[in-house]
Amino acid sequence: MFNFNPDLLIISVPVILFALTIHEYAHAYVAFRLGDDTASLKGRLTLNPLMHLDLLGTILIFIVGFGWAKPVPVNALNFKDPRKDMLKVALAGPAVNLFTAVISGLVIRIMSSNFVIADTTSTLFSIYGTLIVIMILNIIYGLVLAVFNMIPVPPLDGSRVLYGILPDRLALKYIELEKYSIFLLFLIFIGISNFPALNILNIPVRLLSHLLTGHNYFELMVFLQNWVS
Repeated sequence: MFNFNPDLLIISVPVILFALTIHEYAHAYVAFRLGDDTASLKGRLTLNPLMHLDLLGTILIFIVGFGWAKPVPVNALNFKDPRKDMLKVALAGPAVNLFTAVISGLVIRIMSSNFVIADTTSTLFSIYGTLIVIMILNIIYGLVLAVFNMIPVPPLDGSRVLYGILPDRLALKYIELEKYSIFLLFLIFIGISNFPALNILNIPVRLLSHLLTGHNYFELMVFLQNWVS
């Protein structure tokens, strides 16, 4: 997603680990509160990133800008209302990533209120630069995870949300796509990696980052590049 500048990579790694961890923890926590302790019993109700990481999904975030963690195991039979409760569990991960992005955007708005964020000649650049970079990465990676996971394709969270709101007859047919989940993810990977026009993450991530920070996406990227140069 970004160049592999050592300074930026050092900061990006913990930011990505944080984004992935809170995403999966949110799934596990909401499931636990709704009556399913499957994730808890398997040690997934934790903020330890090592329990949540998927090697391929994590590497892809660095290379192509999107990825995933190990899915939290959930047994819908433990819920009072399986379809509605699964919808809540599915929304929890993207919601917590979006919340983190919102908070980070507020921090940037407060910190950049006294200077132009793209103005690297400002004395405030050296003082606040690192923190702003962390906030920018929080926003970008948080939004990428939230938007990507809301794609309504199994096994992504968006498929669980769609399953929860479809009429029963359509929901039963839709859930049959689960058996093609790996193939569907592969198609998404090929499409986004090789055909920029198909990258459905770009528009919402750029619009939301602008909305949250008050700065357009280009300004944020210029700041990152200037910080590492």
